[in-house]
Amino acid sequence: MDPENNSLFNDLHPVVMGLAVVIFGLEVMFQLATAGMLGGSGGVGWRMAAIRDYGVFHEIAAWMLSNRSYPSSDLFRLFTYPLIHGGFIHALFVSVFILAIGKMVSQVFSGAAVLVLFFAGSLVGALAFVGLLNSPYPLIGGYPGVYALIGAFTFILWANMGQTGDNPMRAFSLIAMLLGIQILFAFLQGDWGSVVSDLTGFVTGFALSFVLIPGGWALLLQRLRKR
Repeated sequence: MDPENNSLFNDLHPVVMGLAVVIFGLEVMFQLATAGMLGGSGGVGWRMAAIRDYGVFHEIAAWMLSNRSYPSSDLFRLFTYPLIHGGFIHALFVSVFILAIGKMVSQVFSGAAVLVLFFAGSLVGALAFVGLLNSPYPLIGGYPGVYALIGAFTFILWANMGQTGDNPMRAFSLIAMLLGIQILFAFLQGDWGSVVSDLTGFVTGFALSFVLIPGGWALLLQRLRKR
Protein backbone atom coordinates (compact mmCIF):
# COMPACT_ATOMS: atom_id res chain seq x y z
CA MET A 1 0.00 0.00 0.00
CA ASP A 2 1.31 3.46 -0.91
CA PRO A 3 2.00 5.29 2.38
CA GLU A 4 0.86 8.53 0.77
CA ASN A 5 -2.61 7.04 0.29
CA ASN A 6 -3.22 6.20 3.92
CA SER A 7 -6.55 6.75 5.56
CA LEU A 8 -7.87 10.28 5.95
CA PHE A 9 -7.70 9.78 9.69
CA ASN A 10 -3.90 9.60 9.59
CA ASP A 11 -3.83 13.23 8.42
CA LEU A 12 -6.19 14.54 11.10
CA HIS A 13 -4.88 16.67 13.94
CA PRO A 14 -5.38 14.87 17.30
CA VAL A 15 -7.47 17.79 18.59
CA VAL A 16 -9.85 17.55 15.64
CA MET A 17 -10.10 13.79 15.96
CA GLY A 18 -10.58 14.01 19.73
CA LEU A 19 -13.38 16.57 19.47
CA ALA A 20 -15.26 14.48 16.91
CA VAL A 21 -14.75 11.30 18.97
CA VAL A 22 -16.13 12.93 22.13
CA ILE A 23 -19.23 14.21 20.34
CA PHE A 24 -19.94 11.01 18.44
CA GLY A 25 -19.01 8.85 21.45
CA LEU A 26 -21.60 10.63 23.58
CA GLU A 27 -24.19 10.07 20.86
CA VAL A 28 -23.36 6.35 20.71
CA MET A 29 -23.83 6.24 24.48
CA PHE A 30 -27.27 7.85 24.15
CA GLN A 31 -28.20 5.43 21.36
CA LEU A 32 -27.21 2.43 23.47
CA ALA A 33 -29.08 3.82 26.46
CA THR A 34 -32.23 4.42 24.41
CA ALA A 35 -32.03 0.84 23.11
CA GLY A 36 -31.88 -0.42 26.70
CA MET A 37 -28.33 -1.73 26.30
CA LEU A 38 -26.82 0.77 28.73
CA GLY A 39 -28.09 2.17 32.01
CA GLY A 40 -31.02 -0.18 32.34
CA SER A 41 -34.51 1.28 32.32
CA GLY A 42 -33.16 4.66 33.42
CA GLY A 43 -30.98 4.94 30.36
CA VAL A 44 -33.94 5.81 28.17
CA GLY A 45 -34.08 9.27 29.72
CA TRP A 46 -30.37 10.04 29.58
CA ARG A 47 -30.60 12.28 26.51
CA MET A 48 -33.44 14.38 27.89
CA ALA A 49 -31.65 14.66 31.22
CA ALA A 50 -28.47 15.79 29.46
CA ILE A 51 -30.38 18.40 27.47
CA ARG A 52 -32.02 19.62 30.68
CA ASP A 53 -28.77 19.78 32.62
CA TYR A 54 -26.33 20.92 29.92
CA GLY A 55 -28.38 22.71 27.24
CA VAL A 56 -28.81 26.48 26.93
CA PHE A 57 -32.28 27.79 27.79
CA HIS A 58 -33.55 31.34 27.40
CA GLU A 59 -35.55 31.02 30.62
CA ILE A 60 -32.43 30.20 32.64
CA ALA A 61 -30.49 33.09 31.12
CA ALA A 62 -33.37 35.47 31.81
CA TRP A 63 -33.55 34.28 35.41
CA MET A 64 -29.81 34.84 35.90
CA LEU A 65 -30.01 38.37 34.49
CA SER A 66 -33.09 39.37 36.47
CA ASN A 67 -31.68 37.98 39.74
CA ARG A 68 -28.08 38.96 39.04
CA SER A 69 -27.09 35.47 40.06
CA TYR A 70 -24.81 33.38 37.89
CA PRO A 71 -24.41 29.83 39.20
CA SER A 72 -21.34 28.13 37.80
CA SER A 73 -23.41 25.10 36.83
CA ASP A 74 -25.55 27.25 34.53
CA LEU A 75 -22.62 29.22 33.11
CA PHE A 76 -20.99 25.88 32.34
CA ARG A 77 -23.87 25.20 29.92
CA LEU A 78 -22.27 27.64 27.49
CA PHE A 79 -19.45 25.15 26.96
CA THR A 80 -21.26 21.84 27.37
CA TYR A 81 -24.25 22.32 25.06
CA PRO A 82 -22.16 21.81 21.87
CA LEU A 83 -21.43 18.25 22.98
CA ILE A 84 -25.11 17.23 23.33
CA HIS A 85 -27.24 16.54 20.25
CA GLY A 86 -30.84 15.82 19.48
CA GLY A 87 -30.26 12.57 17.65
CA PHE A 88 -27.92 10.38 15.66
CA ILE A 89 -28.09 12.34 12.38
CA HIS A 90 -27.55 15.62 14.22
CA ALA A 91 -24.40 14.32 15.92
CA LEU A 92 -23.19 12.54 12.77
CA PHE A 93 -23.30 15.66 10.60
CA VAL A 94 -21.60 17.77 13.26
CA SER A 95 -18.85 15.16 13.62
CA VAL A 96 -18.35 14.95 9.84
CA PHE A 97 -18.13 18.73 9.55
CA ILE A 98 -15.60 18.86 12.40
CA LEU A 99 -13.45 16.23 10.70
CA ALA A 100 -13.68 17.82 7.25
CA ILE A 101 -13.42 21.53 8.10
CA GLY A 102 -11.22 20.93 11.14
CA LYS A 103 -8.70 19.02 9.02
CA MET A 104 -8.26 22.00 6.70
CA VAL A 105 -8.22 24.58 9.47
CA SER A 106 -5.70 22.63 11.56
CA GLN A 107 -3.24 22.73 8.66
CA VAL A 108 -2.89 26.47 9.30
CA PHE A 109 -3.99 26.92 12.93
CA SER A 110 -2.56 25.20 15.99
CA GLY A 111 -4.54 22.54 17.83
CA ALA A 112 -5.13 24.94 20.73
CA ALA A 113 -6.43 27.55 18.27
CA VAL A 114 -8.88 25.03 16.81
CA LEU A 115 -10.31 24.39 20.28
CA VAL A 116 -10.52 28.13 20.97
CA LEU A 117 -12.33 28.67 17.68
CA PHE A 118 -14.85 25.91 18.34
CA PHE A 119 -15.71 26.82 21.92
CA ALA A 120 -15.53 30.60 21.41
CA GLY A 121 -17.95 30.27 18.51
CA SER A 122 -20.19 28.12 20.69
CA LEU A 123 -20.01 30.65 23.52
CA VAL A 124 -20.82 33.71 21.42
CA GLY A 125 -23.48 31.78 19.51
CA ALA A 126 -25.19 30.87 22.78
CA LEU A 127 -25.02 34.46 24.05
CA ALA A 128 -26.62 35.65 20.81
CA PHE A 129 -29.26 32.94 21.09
CA VAL A 130 -30.38 34.00 24.57
CA GLY A 131 -29.78 37.71 24.01
CA LEU A 132 -31.52 38.22 20.67
CA LEU A 133 -34.25 35.60 20.78
CA ASN A 134 -36.91 34.35 23.12
CA SER A 135 -36.89 30.79 21.82
CA PRO A 136 -38.95 28.14 23.59
CA TYR A 137 -36.45 25.53 22.39
CA PRO A 138 -33.12 24.73 24.04
CA LEU A 139 -29.89 25.36 22.17
CA ILE A 140 -27.89 22.14 21.80
CA GLY A 141 -25.40 20.77 19.32
CA GLY A 142 -22.05 21.72 17.88
CA TYR A 143 -23.13 23.71 14.83
CA PRO A 144 -22.20 27.17 16.24
CA GLY A 145 -18.71 25.78 16.89
CA VAL A 146 -18.62 24.19 13.44
CA TYR A 147 -19.59 27.51 11.89
CA ALA A 148 -16.71 29.13 13.78
CA LEU A 149 -14.39 26.63 12.07
CA ILE A 150 -16.06 27.51 8.76
CA GLY A 151 -15.34 31.15 9.59
CA ALA A 152 -11.66 30.30 10.07
CA PHE A 153 -11.62 28.30 6.83
CA THR A 154 -13.25 31.24 5.04
CA PHE A 155 -10.52 33.49 6.46
CA ILE A 156 -7.86 31.18 5.00
CA LEU A 157 -9.55 31.28 1.57
CA TRP A 158 -10.03 35.06 1.81
CA ALA A 159 -6.36 35.60 2.63
CA ASN A 160 -5.13 33.29 -0.13
CA MET A 161 -7.42 34.73 -2.79
CA GLY A 162 -6.31 38.23 -1.93
CA GLN A 163 -2.68 37.26 -2.40
CA THR A 164 -3.25 35.43 -5.69
CA GLY A 165 -5.32 38.22 -7.21
CA ASP A 166 -8.63 36.37 -7.15
CA ASN A 167 -11.79 38.08 -5.93
CA PRO A 168 -11.65 37.64 -2.11
CA MET A 169 -15.43 37.76 -1.87
CA ARG A 170 -15.57 34.32 -3.49
CA ALA A 171 -14.32 32.95 -0.17
CA PHE A 172 -17.75 33.66 1.31
CA SER A 173 -19.64 31.50 -1.19
CA LEU A 174 -19.77 28.52 1.22
CA ILE A 175 -21.29 30.48 4.11
CA ALA A 176 -23.69 32.21 1.70
CA MET A 177 -24.96 28.84 0.47
CA LEU A 178 -25.27 27.39 3.99
CA LEU A 179 -26.98 30.51 5.31
CA GLY A 180 -29.44 30.47 2.42
CA ILE A 181 -30.40 26.87 3.24
CA GLN A 182 -30.79 27.72 6.93
CA ILE A 183 -32.99 30.73 6.24
CA LEU A 184 -35.24 28.57 4.07
CA PHE A 185 -35.63 25.99 6.86
CA ALA A 186 -36.15 28.76 9.42
CA PHE A 187 -39.07 30.11 7.37
CA LEU A 188 -40.56 26.64 7.04
CA GLN A 189 -40.11 25.65 10.69
CA GLY A 190 -40.56 29.03 12.34
CA ASP A 191 -37.38 28.62 14.42
CA TRP A 192 -34.61 31.17 13.89
CA GLY A 193 -32.44 30.00 16.79
CA SER A 194 -30.00 28.04 14.65
CA VAL A 195 -29.64 30.88 12.13
CA VAL A 196 -28.70 33.39 14.84
CA SER A 197 -26.35 31.12 16.78
CA ASP A 198 -24.64 29.63 13.72
CA LEU A 199 -24.15 32.95 11.92
CA THR A 200 -22.76 34.47 15.12
CA GLY A 201 -20.43 31.49 15.44
CA PHE A 202 -19.21 32.08 11.89
CA VAL A 203 -18.51 35.77 12.53
CA THR A 204 -16.67 34.86 15.74
CA GLY A 205 -14.47 32.33 13.96
CA PHE A 206 -13.65 34.72 11.13
CA ALA A 207 -12.86 37.60 13.52
CA LEU A 208 -10.74 35.46 15.86
CA SER A 209 -8.66 34.31 12.91
CA PHE A 210 -6.99 37.72 12.80
CA VAL A 211 -5.69 37.02 16.31
CA LEU A 212 -5.08 33.27 16.19
CA ILE A 213 -3.38 32.93 12.83
CA PRO A 214 0.24 34.08 12.51
CA GLY A 215 0.38 37.42 10.69
CA GLY A 216 -3.37 37.95 10.81
CA TRP A 217 -3.26 41.56 12.00
CA ALA A 218 -0.58 42.42 9.44
CA LEU A 219 -2.82 41.02 6.71
CA LEU A 220 -5.75 43.12 7.90
CA LEU A 221 -3.66 46.31 7.96
CA GLN A 222 -2.36 45.51 4.49
CA ARG A 223 -5.90 45.12 3.15
CA LEU A 224 -7.02 48.37 4.82
CA ARG A 225 -4.13 50.29 3.27
CA LYS A 226 -5.07 49.03 -0.18
CA ARG A 227 -8.54 50.54 0.26
